[in-house]
Amino acid sequence: MSSTGKISVEISTLPKFQHPKLICGLPGSGFVGKLAVDFIIDKLKAKQFASIYSTSFPPQISIQPDGTADLVKNSLFHCKVNSHDLILLTGDAQPVSAQGEYALAEEIILLCKKLKVKEIYTLAAFITGKFSKNPKVYGTGTSKNIVDGLSKFGILSMEKGNITGMNGVIVGIAKRSSISGICLLGETSGYVIDAKASKGILESLCKILDIKFDMSELEKRAKDTEELIKALRSQATAQGFTDQPIAIPTDSDEKKLGYIS
Repeated sequence: MSSTGKISVEISTLPKFQHPKLICGLPGSGFVGKLAVDFIIDKLKAKQFASIYSTSFPPQISIQPDGTADLVKNSLFHCKVNSHDLILLTGDAQPVSAQGEYALAEEIILLCKKLKVKEIYTLAAFITGKFSKNPKVYGTGTSKNIVDGLSKFGILSMEKGNITGMNGVIVGIAKRSSISGICLLGETSGYVIDAKASKGILESLCKILDIKFDMSELEKRAKDTEELIKALRSQATAQGFTDQPIAIPTDSDEKKLGYIS
């Protein structure tokens, strides 16, 4: 076990990595990133090798599948697909303070450097405040070359705005540590758990990494999301509401909104 300040990283068994890539999807708006990473973990039968505890996580315990209790934590998993060694980061929560987010992100990047991670991908939500029939995928990266290369995968580059939370901060700290990073954001209303947006960013990630796997289960969840959105639209129409963003941005260009990951 290693610890830094109020963060504890407990490694059970350290796998042997070859040029690993980190994929991060922590809980955020619409659970867009977390759903995508959880799906990869389940589909590729990834094995957990570390737990991360922090006093910056919400003060609560999480009930495990076997009925036992544990502190809220983040977890690291490992799997191989094609020629890729993937490290998957997800968890029960994000830190509740800015200081906690920076401290945890720095600890994760420190671990990445020890494991010789050269590429980091974070999956997050692009919040529009309205329902989208065909959610787009936006992206940013740690260099102009990375950003310029996103368009060939059908990913729209962001011109302005902010990405808040761990899914954003990790990429920023990665850049300062000379690690390449990409943040992919799935367009979502922010009102519902959005499997459709998760499917979009996962498809984009698969294109970048040139990997394929069966997404039929996620497609079903995406259709369930679509049905829920239809029901909410119908309810809103019946009550005299329109499908408009809650907060109207001052700039009409969606790429200049603020973002919450």
